[in-house]
Amino acid sequence: MFESEEITLVRDAEAYLVPSGEKVTLKKGEKVRITQALGGSYTLFINGNLVKLDEKDADAIGKAPTTRDFDGETSAEGGKVDERVIWDQLRSCYDPEIPVNIVDLGLIYDCKITPRKEGGAHVDIKMTLTAPGCGMGGVIADEVERKVAMVPGVASVNVELVWEPQWNRDMMSEAARLQLGLL
Repeated sequence: MFESEEITLVRDAEAYLVPSGEKVTLKKGEKVRITQALGGSYTLFINGNLVKLDEKDADAIGKAPTTRDFDGETSAEGGKVDERVIWDQLRSCYDPEIPVNIVDLGLIYDCKITPRKEGGAHVDIKMTLTAPGCGMGGVIADEVERKVAMVPGVASVNVELVWEPQWNRDMMSEAARLQLGLL
């Protein structure tokens, strides 16, 4: 989903240059175009470059930040973290250049939930990227950690970027390949 109209930034905001992942400051008054608006974050075209704007800064482009309501999904039986809710959160994460979530892209290799003695659960996630040299890896991993940490009952999250097995497009869901015209 994208909008073709030009939008004027209403305040300064931090963003990440795509594909390097370098942090940049977008200045109030600059003009941008939205090229992708998925999972609450935005990919913007500005001055010949693409940048990723996090959902917390959506108001800088006149959009309301998305919020996830976890009512009715607080936890599974016995107070355990509901793994389905974690996977839903993972499906709300996107590569800023690809309009398919990271789960359907096949980037999540493992998600392990471990109850903690002191309460709550620790979540370990192993994920990869479509290309090992992608500068957005840390940005995407941070988004995964932040969104999974929002799940009720999750006390801590560790996201590890792994490179084995090497990602290939056969790891994508059929729906993702269809959406990208790869079938």
